[in-house]
Amino acid sequence: MTTNGARNSKVPVVVLTAVLLLVLSFPLATPASAMLTASANHDHITIGFFYNGSTISIRGESDPSEELIIKITAPEEHQVLKQKGKVGGMLWMNVGTLKFERVPNFYAIHSTKKLEDLLSNEELEKYTIGYSALEKHVEVTPVANEQEKSKWFGEFVKFKEDSRVYALSSGKIETKMNEAGRQEYSIQTDWPYQAAPGDYAATVYAVKNGKVVEQTETKVKVEQVGMVKALATMAHNNAAFYGILSIGIALGAGFGVGLVFRGGGSH
Repeated sequence: MTTNGARNSKVPVVVLTAVLLLVLSFPLATPASAMLTASANHDHITIGFFYNGSTISIRGESDPSEELIIKITAPEEHQVLKQKGKVGGMLWMNVGTLKFERVPNFYAIHSTKKLEDLLSNEELEKYTIGYSALEKHVEVTPVANEQEKSKWFGEFVKFKEDSRVYALSSGKIETKMNEAGRQEYSIQTDWPYQAAPGDYAATVYAVKNGKVVEQTETKVKVEQVGMVKALATMAHNNAAFYGILSIGIALGAGFGVGLVFRGGGSH
């Protein structure tokens, strides 16, 4: 009887010890998960008649021992591009259609150092950071092999860079230590007018010893407002009326210009 009682009395002690260890582990984990912060100073960009792009800055705090990567992306989507080629060895014409799946229409990467100096290829691919990782992630059809895929993906990136919606940079993130011993970081970058309305995610990765040790995210919203929004809604919901209105505006503008030049010629 005594032996069984002793055994039973040990069970609550074991359970209590396990619970205490679990509770004590939470305060140790909480500061680490809260070390990296991020915010955008211009997280709601409005597109009106005189909109010609904007600027945004991403800033926050991190552990002083960590390097940083900032990735700004739009949601992934399906895109179609015309494939150019020479016909008869003379004329450049559309010879086919290339379909790109799982590609963001906006993709910008900024880092404190070159990506290859911060992360292994495996880590870059895991978080889809950099053009090489994005190429692995994207599906391109129709292509005969990986070499052809790489070729057309390269052309796709060039087109996006020329449109200012794809960009890579290193060394432009500014950092400094604050009084609390934390690392403050910030980057200001142009926001191109070519970036379509929608919701964008700015993800900040903290890197240490070749691994992503933490990440956080902030949002940027780009929205049409006023007459621009009304016209875009009309074009989407009533294309026929929008087409007639556009023709009328163009004819009116042409008539007005004609009157100006005619008046100038009579003097």
